[in-house]
Amino acid sequence: MASDPYADRTLEALGLAEAPRDRPLTYPGAWPGESGLLDGDRLLPLTTGRTFPGRVPVLAVGSNACPGQLRHKMREYELSSPVPLVKARVTGLEVGVSAHVSAMGYVSASPFRAPGHTRELFITWLDPAQLAAVDASEGVTAPAGAYDRVSLPADDVRIELESGAALDGAHLYVNRRGVLHDGTGTPLRHPGERPLLTGLLARSPRLRELFGATPEEFCARARGDLRLCTAGTRLFAEEGWTTASGLEKYLPGQHTGSPGTGASLSPPLM
Repeated sequence: MASDPYADRTLEALGLAEAPRDRPLTYPGAWPGESGLLDGDRLLPLTTGRTFPGRVPVLAVGSNACPGQLRHKMREYELSSPVPLVKARVTGLEVGVSAHVSAMGYVSASPFRAPGHTRELFITWLDPAQLAAVDASEGVTAPAGAYDRVSLPADDVRIELESGAALDGAHLYVNRRGVLHDGTGTPLRHPGERPLLTGLLARSPRLRELFGATPEEFCARARGDLRLCTAGTRLFAEEGWTTASGLEKYLPGQHTGSPGTGASLSPPLM
């Protein structure tokens, strides 16, 4: 029997299997070092191009670029088709901090407008069923959900593939409540969950009363407690920590009727 040529491409072997939803302090999780095809428990090399007709390109700014987290979401909705993850250089965006506490037990990432700034992000190319699943996981389909999915025009945000070709726009999940700022009104860049929570707890006695004094306590108390997470989200606003992401102009109904939009699914804990 021939040996499996991709035996060394399992998520476990690549160090990409851990999902932040299982260990919140690892958020946003490990991202791949290169483009690949998430196929069940494996991340395979991409042997075709970097665009996929019939699929929707969605920029990942947080744990959606973590194969372990993405695998969990696909399994949650019993989806088994592969997901291409394509590395790109994106100009005009940066990764900030969502102005809400997730019932997964962490404070997640959300993009903000950063004209002239370039950084690497991943594009997930999703088929209709996968798009519906990720929409549900992000709260797009829930009236009180944290995120909405918007369509970014190429004129506003440049997305350059590894070939050097520019993508003609993409979709993006934007937090409906805005992002946290750094104390000066400038959106705060997400530094990773442990340093983020350490800094937030140090700034607010009220936050420590709700979630405890350490990142570990914060995650343990927040996880699965929707009422507490709602109180924490409200506290961010009351403390004056929230600001606009600069992406609000795309929010009203931009995802409705987009190519690849699938049927609504029930959202899990967000």
